[in-house]
Order: sequence, then C-alpha cells, then structure tokens
Amino acid sequence: MNALVYHGPGRKSLEDRPKPALQEVTDAIIRISKTTICGTDLHILKGHVPTVAEGRVLGHEGIGFIEELGSAVSGYNVGDLVLISCITSCAKCDYCRRGMYSHCREGGWILGNTIDGTQAEYVRIPHASNSLHPIPVGADVESMVMLSDILPTGYECGVLNGCVKPGDTVAIVGAGPIGLAALLTAQFYAPASIFMIDPDDHRLAVARHLGATALVNGTSASAIEKVLAITQGQGVDVVIEAVGMPVTFDICQSIVAAGGHIANVGVHGESVVLRLQELWARNITITTRLVDTVTTPQLLKAVMAGHLMLGGLITHRFPLSEILRAYDTFGNAAKEQALKIIISNN
Repeated sequence: MNALVYHGPGRKSLEDRPKPALQEVTDAIIRISKTTICGTDLHILKGHVPTVAEGRVLGHEGIGFIEELGSAVSGYNVGDLVLISCITSCAKCDYCRRGMYSHCREGGWILGNTIDGTQAEYVRIPHASNSLHPIPVGADVESMVMLSDILPTGYECGVLNGCVKPGDTVAIVGAGPIGLAALLTAQFYAPASIFMIDPDDHRLAVARHLGATALVNGTSASAIEKVLAITQGQGVDVVIEAVGMPVTFDICQSIVAAGGHIANVGVHGESVVLRLQELWARNITITTRLVDTVTTPQLLKAVMAGHLMLGGLITHRFPLSEILRAYDTFGNAAKEQALKIIISNN
C-alpha cells in the first residue's frame, strides 16, 4: 500500500508498505477514504516529537471503511464508514475511567506517533470499539475529518480548559485550523467578544466569516498594544494559545486580564519564558492539555444539527499519490492560503 513515511527531521517519502494486519482481538483494519495533515505532523518533521521513530507512517486523522474486525470489537460491522479518533483509548484503565483518554495506559496519542498512522491506504486501529465513531447517514464526509482532531482539540484544550463563559472577552492567538476550531466552539458559550490574532490577513478574513468580532494583525508588540487599547488596558478574560511558539505564548501573558485564563493548545518544541514575576499576583490560571476526544460524540451531534459549519476550514484537496505536494502546500500555508487539506484515497 502507499504510505507517507517519516525518515527523521526534514525527511519523508511516499512509499510502498505492507498492508497492516490484525494484531489483537480488539483491533480493526480501516481502508482510509480521507485523511489530512496536522500542524503536529509539521512539528514531527522539525524533530520536535522525539517519540516518533524513523520509518513511522505519519497521520492521526481520517475517516474510512472497516476492512477487518477483531473478534472482540463490538458495535461495528465490516463495511461501516467510521471516524477515526486521533486518540486511542481502551475505556478500561484508570485514566480512561477519569475521561483522560490521552493518557490511556494502552493507547493515547499513538497513531502516527508510536504506531503507524492514517496517511496511508490502510491503518490498524487498536481498541477499535472505543476509538472509532460511526458516521451518520447524510453526513458531509469531508467535514467529518475535522472531528478526528482539530474540533475536539480546539474545544477541549482551548474553550473548556479556558473556562469560557457567557459575556467573557476571549482572544485566540493563531488563526490556523486549531484556532478556528476554538473560535467556532467558543461561540457555544456566548462570549461578549472574540479577538483573533494572526499576521495573515487571509486567515483573519476567514475568522471574521466564522464569527470573530475583532481582528488583530501585527507583530508581538503591536498585537499586544492593539488588544490592550481596545480593552482599555484591562486585557481579556480568556486567551487561547493555538500556535506553540515562545512569541505567541508571550502575547498570551501580556493580554490576559486579572483573574483570567491562559489555555495552551499549541505544541511547543522549545522552552518559553514564564513571566511569573508579573503574573504571580494577578490570579491567573494557565492550563495545558492533550486532547482526550471525550467530546467527539457531542461535537458530532452539533455538526449534524447544523450548529457547526466546518466546510469553510477546507481549502485544498489532493489524492494520496500527491501527498508530498500536499505537505508543501500545508507547509507554506500563508503563501498558499491553506487551512485544512483533504487527502483522498478513493
């Protein structure tokens, strides 16, 4: 089968790899229909995720058809169209029982990390009963790909961890796919205003279309100045960091209001400066989290009910045979005006 294989920092190739086989009775083999590229994949290629070994098939998002089922998998049949969760969970260990699927003792974020992932024709899914979701009849299948990772990530790690409440002022630093997912789901809680901060005018225009009430384009210093000017120097109640860079985390520290929340979502590949000498007396809460995907069923219902319109996040489409070109496009997102890229295997 064709698969996108990681060969160390900066190196990847589309190769012929053996089709995966069932290894445990709880496994399923999925024939991938559509997958995508995540910003985390770019972090892997920069060498920021040392758990990813050379030779690994990348990817942790996608939908597909069940090709084979282990004897212990329940609730599914061969041929079913399913959503693949980016987080694998056994549903039985102590962490899973606490809703912390990302720390599952036999799973967590393993797809495209410690086991082969979804940027291939086929993928093996461990603990399939709890790591797949049936796709309803009539669903927009491309939009379903957004439910593998970015939508629950933006919601759980950003909106829920940030404790967004009605009437809050919210700032999202980074108008990429994760930031836009946080923007969409923050509106569940009727905040008074949502600032979107990004240096890319195209992404800010998309954010405006999706519900942002204030757009801030600027360097670190100018973005901070603009937000503080709009808020009369008070800052915002909730800041969601959706990039994973020292400069963007610093913006968050500079614009959070007293008593506010900083919800970190971005994958950080290097250290940041925590300005505790300024924040210690300001009643600030800083949260971190890896997505657990416990909200995926809820979000799936919201999408099917028409409350979340995800089609606007998709900007490019490629066949799997052109995935290297898709990576080039995603890696030059500003130039290519790229958000989410759909890679099809059918």
